Amino acid sequence: MIIVLKPGHTQSDIENVEHKVRELGYEPHTIKGVVRTVINAIGDETAHASLEVLATIPIVERVFPIQKRYRMVSREVTPETTTIPVGNLEIGGNTFHVIAGPCSVESYEQMLRTAEHVKTSGATLLRGGAFKPRTSPYDFQGLGVEGLKILDRVKQATGMPIVSEVVKETDLKEMLGIVDILQIGARNAMNYSLLEAVAATKTPVLLKRGMAATIEEWLLAAEYLVKNGNPNVILCERGIRTFEKATRNTLDLSAVALARQECNLPVFVDPSHAAGRHDLVAALSCAAIAVGANGLIVEVHPDPATASSDGSQQLTFEMFEHLMQRLAPFAEAACMKLA
Repeated sequence: MIIVLKPGHTQSDIENVEHKVRELGYEPHTIKGVVRTVINAIGDETAHASLEVLATIPIVERVFPIQKRYRMVSREVTPETTTIPVGNLEIGGNTFHVIAGPCSVESYEQMLRTAEHVKTSGATLLRGGAFKPRTSPYDFQGLGVEGLKILDRVKQATGMPIVSEVVKETDLKEMLGIVDILQIGARNAMNYSLLEAVAATKTPVLLKRGMAATIEEWLLAAEYLVKNGNPNVILCERGIRTFEKATRNTLDLSAVALARQECNLPVFVDPSHAAGRHDLVAALSCAAIAVGANGLIVEVHPDPATASSDGSQQLTFEMFEHLMQRLAPFAEAACMKLA
Protein backbone atom coordinates (compact mmCIF):
# COMPACT_ATOMS: atom_id res chain seq x y z
CA MET A 1 0.00 0.00 0.00
CA ILE A 2 1.28 3.48 -0.87
CA ILE A 3 0.32 6.50 1.23
CA VAL A 4 0.83 9.96 -0.30
CA LEU A 5 0.99 12.90 2.11
CA LYS A 6 -0.22 16.39 1.25
CA PRO A 7 2.25 19.26 0.74
CA GLY A 8 3.03 21.24 3.87
CA HIS A 9 3.32 18.27 6.23
CA THR A 10 5.74 18.29 9.15
CA GLN A 11 8.12 15.63 10.45
CA SER A 12 5.65 15.07 13.27
CA ASP A 13 2.92 14.36 10.70
CA ILE A 14 5.15 11.77 9.03
CA GLU A 15 5.92 10.08 12.33
CA ASN A 16 2.23 9.97 13.27
CA VAL A 17 1.34 8.22 10.01
CA GLU A 18 4.28 5.82 10.38
CA HIS A 19 3.08 4.97 13.89
CA LYS A 20 -0.43 4.26 12.62
CA VAL A 21 0.97 2.07 9.84
CA ARG A 22 2.85 -0.03 12.41
CA GLU A 23 -0.27 -0.31 14.56
CA LEU A 24 -2.06 -1.83 11.58
CA GLY A 25 0.62 -4.50 11.20
CA TYR A 26 2.78 -3.05 8.42
CA GLU A 27 6.32 -1.73 8.21
CA PRO A 28 6.56 1.87 6.90
CA HIS A 29 9.24 2.84 4.39
CA THR A 30 9.28 6.63 3.90
CA ILE A 31 10.51 8.43 0.78
CA LYS A 32 10.77 12.24 1.04
CA GLY A 33 10.40 14.18 -2.19
CA VAL A 34 10.78 17.87 -2.94
CA VAL A 35 7.05 18.57 -2.57
CA ARG A 36 5.46 15.38 -1.27
CA THR A 37 6.34 12.47 0.95
CA VAL A 38 5.36 8.91 0.09
CA ILE A 39 5.14 6.14 2.67
CA ASN A 40 5.28 2.55 1.42
CA ALA A 41 3.49 0.22 3.84
CA ILE A 42 5.24 -3.16 3.52
CA GLY A 43 3.17 -6.24 4.34
CA ASP A 44 0.48 -8.60 3.11
CA GLU A 45 -2.59 -6.46 2.50
CA THR A 46 -4.87 -9.50 2.70
CA ALA A 47 -3.57 -10.54 6.12
CA HIS A 48 -3.79 -7.23 7.99
CA ALA A 49 -6.32 -4.51 8.60
CA SER A 50 -6.99 -2.22 5.66
CA LEU A 51 -4.81 0.85 5.42
CA GLU A 52 -7.65 2.73 3.75
CA VAL A 53 -8.54 4.01 7.21
CA LEU A 54 -5.45 6.21 6.87
CA ALA A 55 -7.28 8.25 4.24
CA THR A 56 -9.26 9.80 7.11
CA ILE A 57 -6.10 11.46 8.48
CA PRO A 58 -6.16 15.13 7.35
CA ILE A 59 -2.53 15.18 6.16
CA VAL A 60 -2.99 12.08 3.96
CA GLU A 61 -3.81 12.93 0.35
CA ARG A 62 -4.35 9.46 -1.13
CA VAL A 63 -3.94 5.77 -0.36
CA PHE A 64 -3.15 3.29 -3.16
CA PRO A 65 -3.41 -0.49 -2.78
CA ILE A 66 -0.60 -2.51 -4.38
CA GLN A 67 -1.94 -6.04 -4.10
CA LYS A 68 -5.10 -7.00 -5.92
CA ARG A 69 -8.12 -7.27 -3.65
CA TYR A 70 -9.09 -10.55 -5.32
CA ARG A 71 -5.83 -12.16 -4.25
CA MET A 72 -6.86 -15.85 -4.16
CA VAL A 73 -8.17 -15.86 -7.74
CA SER A 74 -5.35 -13.70 -9.08
CA ARG A 75 -2.63 -14.99 -11.37
CA GLU A 76 -0.17 -13.31 -9.01
CA VAL A 77 -0.83 -16.21 -6.64
CA THR A 78 -1.69 -19.00 -9.10
CA PRO A 79 -0.30 -18.29 -12.58
CA GLU A 80 -1.83 -21.38 -14.20
CA THR A 81 -5.51 -21.53 -15.14
CA THR A 82 -7.51 -23.64 -12.71
CA THR A 83 -8.94 -26.83 -14.18
CA ILE A 84 -12.28 -27.94 -12.80
CA PRO A 85 -13.47 -31.56 -12.86
CA VAL A 86 -17.16 -32.01 -13.66
CA GLY A 87 -17.99 -35.70 -13.91
CA ASN A 88 -15.67 -37.07 -16.59
CA LEU A 89 -15.05 -33.60 -18.01
CA GLU A 90 -12.31 -31.09 -17.26
CA ILE A 91 -13.06 -27.40 -17.69
CA GLY A 92 -10.27 -24.87 -18.02
CA GLY A 93 -7.80 -26.71 -20.22
CA ASN A 94 -7.44 -26.43 -23.99
CA THR A 95 -10.84 -28.04 -24.62
CA PHE A 96 -13.69 -25.66 -25.43
CA HIS A 97 -16.93 -26.74 -23.74
CA VAL A 98 -20.47 -25.74 -24.67
CA ILE A 99 -23.33 -25.81 -22.17
CA ALA A 100 -26.67 -25.89 -23.98
CA GLY A 101 -30.34 -26.22 -23.14
CA PRO A 102 -33.54 -24.24 -22.61
CA CYS A 103 -33.94 -21.23 -20.38
CA SER A 104 -36.59 -23.04 -18.33
CA VAL A 105 -37.42 -26.66 -17.65
CA GLU A 106 -40.98 -27.13 -18.97
CA SER A 107 -41.44 -30.90 -19.30
CA TYR A 108 -39.53 -34.17 -19.38
CA GLU A 109 -40.14 -34.55 -23.12
CA GLN A 110 -38.84 -31.04 -23.81
CA MET A 111 -35.67 -31.59 -21.79
CA LEU A 112 -34.97 -35.08 -23.15
CA ARG A 113 -35.39 -33.99 -26.78
CA THR A 114 -33.14 -31.00 -26.19
CA ALA A 115 -30.48 -33.03 -24.39
CA GLU A 116 -30.33 -35.64 -27.13
CA HIS A 117 -30.04 -33.05 -29.90
CA VAL A 118 -27.45 -30.78 -28.26
CA LYS A 119 -25.35 -33.77 -27.21
CA THR A 120 -25.35 -35.08 -30.78
CA SER A 121 -24.28 -31.63 -32.01
CA GLY A 122 -21.35 -31.47 -29.57
CA ALA A 123 -22.55 -29.89 -26.32
CA THR A 124 -21.02 -31.49 -23.23
CA LEU A 125 -23.28 -30.13 -20.48
CA LEU A 126 -27.03 -29.52 -20.26
CA ARG A 127 -28.55 -26.35 -18.85
CA GLY A 128 -32.10 -25.87 -17.63
CA GLY A 129 -33.69 -23.55 -15.08
CA ALA A 130 -35.90 -25.13 -12.42
CA PHE A 131 -35.93 -22.00 -10.23
CA LYS A 132 -36.30 -18.77 -12.21
CA PRO A 133 -35.59 -15.31 -10.72
CA ARG A 134 -37.69 -13.07 -12.95
CA THR A 135 -37.84 -9.29 -13.12
CA SER A 136 -41.64 -9.37 -13.10
CA PRO A 137 -43.52 -11.32 -10.41
CA TYR A 138 -46.07 -12.25 -13.10
CA ASP A 139 -43.55 -14.06 -15.31
CA PHE A 140 -42.98 -17.82 -15.24
CA GLN A 141 -41.06 -18.63 -12.06
CA GLY A 142 -40.02 -22.18 -12.97
CA LEU A 143 -41.24 -25.64 -11.98
CA GLY A 144 -39.13 -25.70 -8.83
CA VAL A 145 -38.53 -29.11 -7.29
CA GLU A 146 -40.54 -30.80 -10.04
CA GLY A 147 -38.12 -29.25 -12.54
CA LEU A 148 -35.18 -30.72 -10.62
CA LYS A 149 -36.76 -34.17 -10.80
CA ILE A 150 -37.06 -33.78 -14.57
CA LEU A 151 -33.41 -32.75 -14.82
CA ASP A 152 -32.40 -35.80 -12.77
CA ARG A 153 -34.33 -38.15 -15.07
CA VAL A 154 -32.76 -36.59 -18.17
CA LYS A 155 -29.32 -36.80 -16.59
CA GLN A 156 -29.79 -40.51 -15.96
CA ALA A 157 -31.06 -41.04 -19.51
CA THR A 158 -28.31 -39.13 -21.34
CA GLY A 159 -25.34 -39.01 -18.98
CA MET A 160 -25.02 -35.25 -19.44
CA PRO A 161 -23.91 -33.18 -16.41
CA ILE A 162 -26.51 -30.61 -15.34
CA VAL A 163 -26.09 -26.84 -14.96
CA SER A 164 -28.92 -25.04 -13.14
CA GLU A 165 -29.36 -21.80 -11.24
CA VAL A 166 -29.64 -21.64 -7.48
CA VAL A 167 -31.81 -18.73 -6.34
CA LYS A 168 -32.04 -19.25 -2.56
CA GLU A 169 -29.95 -21.01 0.07
CA THR A 170 -32.96 -23.15 0.96
CA ASP A 171 -32.95 -24.66 -2.55
CA LEU A 172 -29.45 -26.10 -2.18
CA LYS A 173 -30.51 -29.24 -0.34
CA GLU A 174 -32.82 -30.25 -3.18
CA MET A 175 -30.26 -29.40 -5.87
CA LEU A 176 -27.23 -31.22 -4.50
CA GLY A 177 -26.81 -34.64 -6.03
CA ILE A 178 -28.73 -33.62 -9.15
CA VAL A 179 -27.01 -30.43 -10.32
CA ASP A 180 -23.34 -30.77 -11.27
CA ILE A 181 -22.66 -27.03 -11.67
CA LEU A 182 -24.57 -24.52 -9.56
CA GLN A 183 -25.20 -21.31 -11.48
CA ILE A 184 -25.19 -17.99 -9.66
CA GLY A 185 -27.22 -15.64 -11.85
CA ALA A 186 -26.60 -11.97 -12.53
CA ARG A 187 -29.21 -10.87 -9.98
CA ASN A 188 -27.49 -12.86 -7.21
CA ALA A 189 -23.89 -12.23 -8.20
CA MET A 190 -23.41 -9.95 -5.18
CA ASN A 191 -25.62 -11.90 -2.77
CA TYR A 192 -22.73 -12.70 -0.45
CA SER A 193 -24.62 -14.93 1.97
CA LEU A 194 -25.70 -17.08 -0.99
CA LEU A 195 -22.13 -17.14 -2.30
CA GLU A 196 -20.88 -18.37 1.08
CA ALA A 197 -23.58 -21.05 1.27
CA VAL A 198 -22.81 -22.27 -2.24
CA ALA A 199 -19.09 -22.30 -1.48
CA ALA A 200 -19.72 -24.60 1.47
CA THR A 201 -21.18 -27.26 -0.84
CA LYS A 202 -17.85 -27.59 -2.75
CA THR A 203 -19.94 -28.08 -5.91
CA PRO A 204 -18.56 -26.38 -9.05
CA VAL A 205 -20.05 -22.93 -9.63
CA LEU A 206 -20.81 -20.93 -12.76
CA LEU A 207 -20.68 -17.32 -11.55
CA LYS A 208 -22.35 -14.85 -13.87
CA ARG A 209 -21.28 -11.23 -13.85
CA GLY A 210 -23.84 -8.86 -12.37
CA MET A 211 -25.56 -6.70 -14.98
CA ALA A 212 -24.00 -3.54 -13.51
CA ALA A 213 -20.93 -5.06 -11.82
CA THR A 214 -17.43 -3.84 -12.51
CA ILE A 215 -14.80 -6.44 -13.39
CA GLU A 216 -13.28 -6.02 -9.93
CA GLU A 217 -16.66 -6.62 -8.25
CA TRP A 218 -17.15 -9.73 -10.39
CA LEU A 219 -13.75 -11.11 -9.41
CA LEU A 220 -14.33 -10.24 -5.76
CA ALA A 221 -17.55 -12.28 -5.90
CA ALA A 222 -15.42 -15.18 -7.13
CA GLU A 223 -13.02 -14.46 -4.27
CA TYR A 224 -15.90 -15.00 -1.82
CA LEU A 225 -16.43 -18.48 -3.22
CA VAL A 226 -12.74 -19.44 -3.22
CA LYS A 227 -12.01 -17.89 0.18
CA ASN A 228 -14.89 -19.89 1.66
CA GLY A 229 -13.46 -23.17 0.46
CA ASN A 230 -14.65 -23.70 -3.12
CA PRO A 231 -11.93 -23.30 -5.78
CA ASN A 232 -14.13 -24.79 -8.50
CA VAL A 233 -15.41 -21.53 -9.95
CA ILE A 234 -16.17 -20.72 -13.58
CA LEU A 235 -16.70 -17.06 -14.45
CA CYS A 236 -19.40 -16.17 -16.98
CA GLU A 237 -19.71 -12.89 -18.86
CA ARG A 238 -23.38 -12.44 -19.87
CA GLY A 239 -23.53 -8.83 -20.96
CA ILE A 240 -23.83 -5.64 -18.96
CA ARG A 241 -26.49 -2.94 -18.89
CA THR A 242 -25.62 0.09 -21.01
CA PHE A 243 -27.53 2.84 -22.83
CA GLU A 244 -27.86 0.60 -25.92
CA LYS A 245 -31.38 -0.71 -26.59
CA ALA A 246 -30.82 -2.66 -29.83
CA THR A 247 -29.69 -5.68 -27.82
CA ARG A 248 -30.85 -6.94 -24.44
CA ASN A 249 -27.43 -6.27 -22.90
CA THR A 250 -23.98 -5.35 -24.18
CA LEU A 251 -21.51 -8.24 -24.32
CA ASP A 252 -18.27 -7.01 -22.75
CA LEU A 253 -15.64 -8.96 -24.68
CA SER A 254 -12.88 -6.85 -23.17
CA ALA A 255 -13.93 -8.19 -19.77
CA VAL A 256 -13.40 -11.75 -20.99
CA ALA A 257 -9.88 -10.99 -22.19
CA LEU A 258 -9.04 -9.05 -19.02
CA ALA A 259 -10.48 -11.69 -16.70
CA ARG A 260 -8.43 -14.37 -18.46
CA GLN A 261 -5.34 -12.19 -18.01
CA GLU A 262 -5.93 -11.19 -14.39
CA CYS A 263 -7.61 -14.27 -12.97
CA ASN A 264 -6.75 -17.98 -12.80
CA LEU A 265 -10.36 -19.16 -13.25
CA PRO A 266 -11.93 -20.40 -16.51
CA VAL A 267 -14.18 -17.87 -18.24
CA PHE A 268 -17.36 -18.72 -20.16
CA VAL A 269 -19.60 -16.43 -22.22
CA ASP A 270 -23.40 -16.35 -22.40
CA PRO A 271 -24.23 -14.90 -25.84
CA SER A 272 -27.95 -15.62 -25.46
CA HIS A 273 -28.58 -13.24 -22.56
CA ALA A 274 -26.09 -10.73 -23.94
CA ALA A 275 -27.90 -10.37 -27.25
CA GLY A 276 -31.46 -11.22 -26.30
CA ARG A 277 -31.99 -12.30 -29.91
CA HIS A 278 -31.10 -15.57 -31.58
CA ASP A 279 -29.71 -14.07 -34.79
CA LEU A 280 -26.66 -12.63 -32.99
CA VAL A 281 -25.75 -15.67 -30.89
CA ALA A 282 -23.44 -17.28 -33.47
CA ALA A 283 -21.40 -14.13 -34.12
CA LEU A 284 -20.96 -13.41 -30.42
CA SER A 285 -20.00 -17.04 -29.79
CA CYS A 286 -17.23 -16.89 -32.39
CA ALA A 287 -16.01 -13.61 -30.91
CA ALA A 288 -15.94 -15.22 -27.46
CA ILE A 289 -13.51 -17.87 -28.68
CA ALA A 290 -11.36 -15.20 -30.32
CA VAL A 291 -10.89 -13.28 -27.05
CA GLY A 292 -9.95 -16.38 -25.08
CA ALA A 293 -13.14 -17.78 -23.53
CA ASN A 294 -13.02 -21.37 -22.26
CA GLY A 295 -16.61 -22.14 -23.18
CA LEU A 296 -20.16 -21.00 -23.86
CA ILE A 297 -23.57 -21.36 -22.27
CA VAL A 298 -26.22 -21.18 -25.00
CA GLU A 299 -30.00 -21.38 -24.81
CA VAL A 300 -31.62 -23.99 -27.08
CA HIS A 301 -35.31 -24.97 -27.26
CA PRO A 302 -37.32 -27.43 -29.40
CA ASP A 303 -39.77 -24.65 -30.29
CA PRO A 304 -38.64 -21.19 -29.11
CA ALA A 305 -41.97 -19.63 -30.13
CA THR A 306 -43.73 -21.58 -27.37
CA ALA A 307 -41.02 -21.22 -24.70
CA SER A 308 -42.15 -20.24 -21.20
CA SER A 309 -39.36 -17.66 -21.00
CA ASP A 310 -36.87 -15.84 -23.24
CA GLY A 311 -38.06 -17.41 -26.49
CA SER A 312 -36.53 -14.70 -28.68
CA GLN A 313 -32.97 -15.56 -27.68
CA GLN A 314 -33.19 -19.36 -27.83
CA LEU A 315 -31.86 -21.34 -30.78
CA THR A 316 -33.69 -24.11 -32.57
CA PHE A 317 -31.96 -27.48 -32.88
CA GLU A 318 -30.97 -26.68 -36.47
CA MET A 319 -29.53 -23.29 -35.46
CA PHE A 320 -27.51 -24.91 -32.69
CA GLU A 321 -26.12 -27.55 -35.03
CA HIS A 322 -25.00 -24.82 -37.44
CA LEU A 323 -23.47 -22.88 -34.55
CA MET A 324 -21.34 -25.84 -33.48
CA GLN A 325 -20.13 -26.32 -37.04
CA ARG A 326 -19.23 -22.64 -37.29
CA LEU A 327 -17.29 -22.70 -34.01
CA ALA A 328 -14.84 -25.41 -35.10
CA PRO A 329 -12.44 -23.27 -37.21
CA PHE A 330 -12.48 -20.48 -34.62
CA ALA A 331 -11.55 -22.95 -31.89
CA GLU A 332 -8.73 -24.33 -34.01
CA ALA A 333 -7.40 -20.82 -34.69
CA ALA A 334 -7.42 -20.16 -30.93
CA CYS A 335 -5.46 -23.38 -30.30
CA MET A 336 -8.52 -24.92 -28.67
CA LYS A 337 -10.47 -28.02 -29.56
CA LEU A 338 -14.20 -28.52 -29.28
CA ALA A 339 -15.10 -31.19 -26.75
